[in-house]
Amino acid sequence: MKFIILALLAVIISPVAQADPPHLEDRQTGKYLGNLSANPYNPNSVNNPYGRYGSSYSADSINNPYGQYGSRYSNDSANNPYATNAPGIYGSDNEGYGY
Repeated sequence: MKFIILALLAVIISPVAQADPPHLEDRQTGKYLGNLSANPYNPNSVNNPYGRYGSSYSADSINNPYGQYGSRYSNDSANNPYATNAPGIYGSDNEGYGY
């Protein structure tokens, strides 16, 4: 009986464990800006210091202090508290979580 309950629980929980992490997009253009994964080895993670979306030198990174999406002064930046077009956070179903 315990085995059946554990197997049923595994089937129910498995889709939740395999969900993609939320990702960032430019709210006006829809441009993908990386996912919000803590994994520094994921090539699309904003926490990968060598990846396109996590490097402090990449034009598409929110970690580039001189780039469009990382500058404190850019209207499109995640680091500007007054930005009116900061990147949006979206789930795998592309439903926005808020800004």
